[in-house]
Amino acid sequence: MTAQLARRLLAELVGTALLVVFGAGSVVAALKVGNGTLDYPGLGMIALAFGLVIAIAIYGFGTTSGAHINPAVSISLAAVRRFPWRDVPTYVAAQLVGAVLGGLLVVAVFGTRATGPGHVGSTTLAPGTGYLRGIVAEIVGTFLLVFTIMALAIDRRAPAGWAGLVIGLAVTTDILMIGTVTGGSMNPARTFGPYLTNTLFGGSTPWAEITVYVIGPLVGGVLAAVVYDLIARPVREVPAEVPQGAEGEIRGRQTHEERARERR
Repeated sequence: MTAQLARRLLAELVGTALLVVFGAGSVVAALKVGNGTLDYPGLGMIALAFGLVIAIAIYGFGTTSGAHINPAVSISLAAVRRFPWRDVPTYVAAQLVGAVLGGLLVVAVFGTRATGPGHVGSTTLAPGTGYLRGIVAEIVGTFLLVFTIMALAIDRRAPAGWAGLVIGLAVTTDILMIGTVTGGSMNPARTFGPYLTNTLFGGSTPWAEITVYVIGPLVGGVLAAVVYDLIARPVREVPAEVPQGAEGEIRGRQTHEERARERR
């Protein structure tokens, strides 16, 4: 493993940990204030917390690793050749480890009572919501997220400086819509971290629902990336030239010296 790859993986780990500790942690906080219940205004505050921490992670680590902090993003970008498949396994592993670390930090902040009503901020299907409806909701939510990433972080025609804010707002919008159905994950790591942490501390974890939070985000993300390339950025009109992802700007803006070393 090269030093540069190690740095990128560490950025993914820390970024995903921040996402979980402040995002899932806000779920635990909202339930604590609401004495175990969560109303729509409370959901709005959770959505805002997720949006802000994602924006911070993107601005902080976007030029290091691309700040995917989501296996669905890494896989979706690889599916449209904006990220090398060879780096997907290590990125996903770093994201999952970061998510578990974030879950452990939630317990460190709130104590083992975090495994109570909030289950360490776990996402769960709302009562009466079937698996198919949950998957559809996650597909719709992740479609918006990855479409926004393609438009603001990947497309070279995008205005500079807006990616973090708008991607964060896309997540906020997603949670405001599908949060009452699935909790609004759009991220397998975001669900996995709290699930495993909750289990480790003796909480009741709905592991049977994990497929909803894997299938939905993966399908929605890949679909969004493909649709964006076919409609908004067809290669025949806007050549990709240098691919983004780990081979382009999402890896970090290389210096002239780094590019020269790679050519050697």
